[in-house]
Amino acid sequence: MSETSADLAVVGAGPAGLLAAWRAALTGRRVVVLERAPVVGGMAGSFEVAGLRVDHGSHRLHPSIAPELRQVLGSLLGDDLQVRPRAGRIRLADRWVAFPLRSGDLARRLPRRFAAHAALDAVTGPLRRRRDDTFGEVVRAGLGPTVSREFYEPYVRKLWGVDAAELSGELARRRVSAASPGDVVRRLRRGADPSGRTFLYPRRGFGQICEALAEAVVDAGGEVRLGARVERLVRREHGTWEVRADGAEPLHVGRVWSTAPAAALVHAVRPGPPAAVLEAAGRLRHRGMVLVYLVVPRPRWTPFDAHYFPAEDLVFSRVSEPRNYRDSAEDPDDVTVLCAEVPATEGDRRWDATPEELGALVAGQLVAQGLPEPAHVAVEVRRLPRVYPQYRVGYDADLAEVERWVAHQPGLLTFGRQGLFVPDNTHHALAMGWAAAACLQRGGGFDEVGWARAREGFRTHVVED
Repeated sequence: MSETSADLAVVGAGPAGLLAAWRAALTGRRVVVLERAPVVGGMAGSFEVAGLRVDHGSHRLHPSIAPELRQVLGSLLGDDLQVRPRAGRIRLADRWVAFPLRSGDLARRLPRRFAAHAALDAVTGPLRRRRDDTFGEVVRAGLGPTVSREFYEPYVRKLWGVDAAELSGELARRRVSAASPGDVVRRLRRGADPSGRTFLYPRRGFGQICEALAEAVVDAGGEVRLGARVERLVRREHGTWEVRADGAEPLHVGRVWSTAPAAALVHAVRPGPPAAVLEAAGRLRHRGMVLVYLVVPRPRWTPFDAHYFPAEDLVFSRVSEPRNYRDSAEDPDDVTVLCAEVPATEGDRRWDATPEELGALVAGQLVAQGLPEPAHVAVEVRRLPRVYPQYRVGYDADLAEVERWVAHQPGLLTFGRQGLFVPDNTHHALAMGWAAAACLQRGGGFDEVGWARAREGFRTHVVED
């Protein structure tokens, strides 16, 4: 065996890691993907409930994906990658509003008081000034006090568990795609085009994307190891690495690319970072989510794919019906599944509630909103501890501290949604993996300048809802 038993170890088998691994393997490098879970995909994976493939919450691939990435996924998935119409709606002031937004629907359904105040805010927009750089102020100054107070502020408290004034304005710039009333108008015009009301989705669930990428890695000569939890990344002489995963012999590699959470990465590296870096990493925290799956004994619950609920008195932020995201003959005819997304923090009351308690709570609140009684016959629950990165005011200094230290470790790279502590979509994560592999050079080197340029591009990502 040579000094290095692989050229590249990729930690994490999510969209970013798998796409990077596949592109690297296509160049002839020996690539090993290490994934702690027994399946690929992470939060972008799928699994079965009552014989029906479901996702970890509501996922969809947006048409804004880069053309080259769409072409790649089309080549891997073929006709299984379907173009689907969007059919969502938002519960706003006890009324239903279509989502994506449509001008005619807004005119008919928006409460008059809300519409009148929002219109006045739009007119007076040029007079508003931002008092500080917080989420609440960015939205208030841009979209107006009415939209901020009635929609975003309660939604923020529900999702992130803190007040909008405690979160950085950068989160608003990354999460709120419309920064002004003019942007809203432009989105409404785009929504008038039928192509603006579609999304891409695989026939066998969103996880089929990662499953296809994992197969492609293997077909290209790479290896995907499941159930391999990385414990230590030991920096060796000459810039190489020893990867220690539980239950496996140490793996000697030339490079380590990690899509694991940034805090977990810095704790795994030996020799370890200074205390200041560890402390900064410890302050990069997430809000979690409890996913409550209700098994409903009927072919379909509603014709909508997702319902959004910004109101704080409801435990769920979104309820989706997976079978409405696709057209699949494999789905059973006599049952559907609802997925309720319940924001929670690990260890709090909602996090620790039993499936029966959560199922009853979700079903009761759905009926109270005028929706059909689920009459569910079973409940399954999955708990995700890291879903929404909490961009608290001052987070950027902590993130920069961690990123500077990682950047000075030869052969070590961090990217992906968790690795870069970002709230990005799947198409953004895929773009990160694509860019990382593009920086590999023929002689074994890495284009640091190209990667820095790509990193700056990642900072412009805006989440698509």
